[in-house]
Amino acid sequence: MAPTYLIKPHLKRTYPTVQYAKGIYVYDTNGKKYIDGCSGAVTANLGHGVQEIIDAMNEQASKVAFVYRSQFTSEAAEALAEALDERVSGGSGSHYWTFLVNSGSEATETAMKIAIQYWQERGRKGKNKILSRWLSYHGITLGALSMSGHSARRARFVPLLEDFPAVSPPYCYRCPYHLTFPSCQWRCADELEEAIVRIGAEHIAAFIAEPIIGAAGAALTPPKGYYERIREICQRHEILFIADEVMTGLGRTGKMMGLDHWQVKADIVTLGKGLGAGYTPIAATLVSEHIIAPILQGSAVVMSGHTLSANPLSAAVALTVLQYIDAHHLVQNASEMGSYLFAKLKNLQKKFSWIGDVRGKGLLLGIEFTLPNTNAMVPSHLSFTDIVVTKAQEHGLLVYPSASGNGKDGAAIIIAPPLTIERGQIDELVQVLEQTFFDIEQHLPNEMKGNDGNDNSRE
Repeated sequence: MAPTYLIKPHLKRTYPTVQYAKGIYVYDTNGKKYIDGCSGAVTANLGHGVQEIIDAMNEQASKVAFVYRSQFTSEAAEALAEALDERVSGGSGSHYWTFLVNSGSEATETAMKIAIQYWQERGRKGKNKILSRWLSYHGITLGALSMSGHSARRARFVPLLEDFPAVSPPYCYRCPYHLTFPSCQWRCADELEEAIVRIGAEHIAAFIAEPIIGAAGAALTPPKGYYERIREICQRHEILFIADEVMTGLGRTGKMMGLDHWQVKADIVTLGKGLGAGYTPIAATLVSEHIIAPILQGSAVVMSGHTLSANPLSAAVALTVLQYIDAHHLVQNASEMGSYLFAKLKNLQKKFSWIGDVRGKGLLLGIEFTLPNTNAMVPSHLSFTDIVVTKAQEHGLLVYPSASGNGKDGAAIIIAPPLTIERGQIDELVQVLEQTFFDIEQHLPNEMKGNDGNDNSRE
């Protein structure tokens, strides 16, 4: 085997080499086919090899691929900002301004900077702290990681990070207060207010949250009324609300925006992943008019930016992605196919006693694994998530690893196929997933077996 100088996620592992991809399928150089059951990193929302996107890429590249944003704007970037405003404002009458960047981490870090600058421009420089939740993930740059409540990803860099995570997640399956909805009266939402009172609203610029928690929580979905309560708390204490829609935005959950399930609007919204749909690196921070107003009237400069921000090539691709979502009714398809997939996964849960919970909305669904016939967390030393991901790939199915539990112990995956998936392809996906689980059943770690040492299937 030839030496490699490419740094991969795990330096001692051998990865298959991709040859091509089409639709929901990826093929390696050995001719093996994989169902892309997680859209790569919940990114390839249109599937692979869409000719309309390739044509738009070629057309823009033939005109101009790059200009520096401090020297030129472009028709593609201007049109993309207008299209994003239409989708995020949803006809509310309040417009959103767009800052284009290259990744979700950059988008959330830009959101943090804009929130702090907003209060500075208003003469309230003490409001410079960001609150966030545990079991959250907002990106890998130091600012974004400071906002993230993902213990495993924070661990190496804690001395460099801010202590922004301060609130429990809306984790109904493992309620930190041992309550149930609706009698809990959104106790986890009220924890935000307690944190604000302890820290002091005069120090807090914003609260950031993923509408549905992705990498850190395997599609943890708050109950009805949660974000309505969160929004009210933020407004009452003069704290901006940042919605991290990097994973949930642009149709993934069966609504255009994840927050649309709660009919709530955020002050600042971040987008990524599905914005470029895997065809180009691009992300965006959208800022509502009332947030941009004091900056516009003051310095008139948002202190952020990257060399490739708003480059015409990526902007043209993203604009075509949005048009494709509309033309092919992919938000509706995500809702309909998501309901079908959810039902199939719930049926699968009945067959395996170590599937503790199935959750999510649209085509962002999570499966949390537990010790058999309990809701006890799977110990981290078992590396059970890695076992599931590896076995699934051996069977020709790609699933996305996710955290759960307490951030250390716990095991989960995300199922998030392209929004273009059809009913028959869902049947195929679930069939392979079931085969994977049966294979795992035969080789469960001892701690995952019943008292008699036998298998733990529910059939």
